[in-house]
Amino acid sequence: ARFVDMKALILAGGAGTRLRPITHTSAKQLVPVANKPILFYGIEAMVSAGITEIGVIVGDTRAEVMSALGDGSQWGAKITFIPQDEPLGLAHCVLIASDFLGNDDFVMYLGDNLLEQDLGAFVHAFESARLSSEPPTAQILLKKVPDPHRFGIAELDAAGNVIRLVEKPANPPTDLALVGVYLFDRTINDAVRAIAPSPRGELEITDAIQWLVDQGKIVRQELLTGWWIDTGKLTPLLEANRLLLEVIEPRVDGDVDEASSLDGRVVIEAGAVVRNSTLRGPLVIGKDARIIDSFIGPFTAIGNGCEVVNSEVEHSVIMERSRIIDITRLEDSLIGREAEVIRSQKRPRALRLMVGDHCQIDTE
Repeated sequence: ARFVDMKALILAGGAGTRLRPITHTSAKQLVPVANKPILFYGIEAMVSAGITEIGVIVGDTRAEVMSALGDGSQWGAKITFIPQDEPLGLAHCVLIASDFLGNDDFVMYLGDNLLEQDLGAFVHAFESARLSSEPPTAQILLKKVPDPHRFGIAELDAAGNVIRLVEKPANPPTDLALVGVYLFDRTINDAVRAIAPSPRGELEITDAIQWLVDQGKIVRQELLTGWWIDTGKLTPLLEANRLLLEVIEPRVDGDVDEASSLDGRVVIEAGAVVRNSTLRGPLVIGKDARIIDSFIGPFTAIGNGCEVVNSEVEHSVIMERSRIIDITRLEDSLIGREAEVIRSQKRPRALRLMVGDHCQIDTE
């Protein structure tokens, strides 16, 4: 990727209340999909777009996020952490990052969002437009949605420029929702200082962008063609896991015996052991996991060091070092780290669970 003279601001400070109990003990941005923390996808997207100077807004879960990301060198990036003591809005994040951002153009990215689209193309389009006779001061990404009252919504003029933004409108003027990726030049620093908090007490990025529009600045937009998922709740998180598993390349680095069968796109990481089991992809089995006398169905991600014995698991995310023992069927579930789901008396029924870290569930 070519180097881009631009910074990135990734927001990883949210508490993740909609993913409790998982987020009582870990950051929502570090919940894995397809066995990789959600936040890592955003960082990889930045680096592949040529952006290596990355600021990360961190909140209550800062220790865990900082430990997971380190200095960024594992991606060839340089990461600066910016603490946000309380969640006061997306525009507030720009405000507190002013020392890091300086006068540079930057991309702002919500750390719990996942996009199919190539971020590089979006960034390069902004760069090119900035060299035109009418350079934009901001660029937003839009997606047609069936329920626009749940999102920030954009209204465009005939030329396709943004003329109005409304946050979660009761009567939406369009079905064009703002996706969690924004590009700005230094003018946004004036905008976030000029606006007042919204009725919910936050500095809204939609208000800041509206301020740019009201000042006669050009706000460019692009329509997202691929999928976009906010992974803040269980159902979309499992959907993101499914979409990412659909594009994996099969690979077997672990130990699979002859009594086992693999069907479809299956990834088995080094150190994993599979015995007398059927694995029907797309799925991924993490490092040092043990799958014994079990069926692992499509769209499942089994984390590192997990153990699944005499069980059926499908369309689920099982986080590191958890144990699933004698479970007739587990589906559409998210199981936290080091949890145990054990059945002492078998009954033929499917379980759908969201289990926090370190829990033990006995389904007797």
